[in-house]
Amino acid sequence: MTTPRPKIFGIAGWKNSGKTGLAVRLVTEFTLRGYKISTIKHAHHDFDIDKVGADSFRHREAGAHEVTIVSGTRYAIMHELRGAPEPSFEEILARIAPCDLVLIEGYKREPIPKIEARRLEAAKNEPLAPQDPHIVAIAADHPVENAGALTVFDLDDTQAIADFITATVGLGQPSK
Repeated sequence: MTTPRPKIFGIAGWKNSGKTGLAVRLVTEFTLRGYKISTIKHAHHDFDIDKVGADSFRHREAGAHEVTIVSGTRYAIMHELRGAPEPSFEEILARIAPCDLVLIEGYKREPIPKIEARRLEAAKNEPLAPQDPHIVAIAADHPVENAGALTVFDLDDTQAIADFITATVGLGQPSK
């Protein structure tokens, strides 16, 4: 039996557009509402969540394909690609444990409903919405002109954005 695909909603935008801050506030808001939320963040650069010298780092550096760290409070699985291609969005999504909603940060090009985050201090100010039919709203720290039919939110209006996401993806009652 396969697990049904979870409800998903994305947050897209240029570097320093406020994506992470919005994602964190939304996770907090949805959690307060009783939902089980997972997140996927796409990084455009090499990253490491392991500390040099730690046992898990030493396992990975020795050539382990996957290293799993487990404690009484959390676990993490690090998977080394070792030259293999980056997994697809769908492959990553399939690894997520069942939840009410997966918030996606990044993955600008994926055909999922998403909100475009915009800040005046962003690395680029070129709007994404005109070229992406999957952007269903804009959250900005400044007035937005030419939004067309898109709903525009204040970037800090977390409750209204959460209500919009709830309606957009058809999020039902929180799971138990």
